Amino acid sequence: MAIFSKKEKVALDLQAISTLISEGSVLDGNLNAPAFARIDGTVNGNITVDEGLILGEKGLVKGNIVTKEIIVYGNVTGNINASSLEIRSTGNISGDIKTATLQVEMGGVHNGSLSMAPVVAGKTIGEKAA
Repeated sequence: MAIFSKKEKVALDLQAISTLISEGSVLDGNLNAPAFARIDGTVNGNITVDEGLILGEKGLVKGNIVTKEIIVYGNVTGNINASSLEIRSTGNISGDIKTATLQVEMGGVHNGSLSMAPVVAGKTIGEKAA
């Protein structure tokens, strides 16, 4: 019976995007988004996305990122705090990472410290409550 079965989780890259910073766009300042976001442009500031973030191949972030799930195809200069992090072959992160799960494709780059801890109530251990 499917009455009590859990709903299948939809992959981050198949989610409906509610916030989009397109290629060629530059945002100077902090970005707060309530659901799923995709960045193909440049963000100079800190990013907080409640659900998930995709940083496209042309995406560039100079600031810290806090989100549940993130896929990095582009470049990040700053710290990342996420429950789940995927660094794709074109991804490059220069900064510290705190995550519960990490997946790195061949060619993906991370320069910085890595701290892995289980997730408790949506936050990784050691993450300060807002």
